[in-house]
Amino acid sequence: MVPLTSIPESQFAYVVVVSRRARQLMIGGRPMIDNPKSRKTSRIAEEELLLGLLEYSLPEVPEGTLDKDGKRRK
Repeated sequence: MVPLTSIPESQFAYVVVVSRRARQLMIGGRPMIDNPKSRKTSRIAEEELLLGLLEYSLPEVPEGTLDKDGKRRK
């Protein structure tokens, strides 16, 4: 797994990263932004991701498991 600090290419990964950070904020985590634009935890998490403050890692896909369109085979 390679840690990334940019925005995920996949919309699913984007939502997962933001939702996990929002849950951290809901249970008492402190925002990494001094003056967030919103009070909603999901918006704060999204703002942190867009500013590149969150680190996350994506699992590596084993070779040979993708088809010609770049999608996973079952």
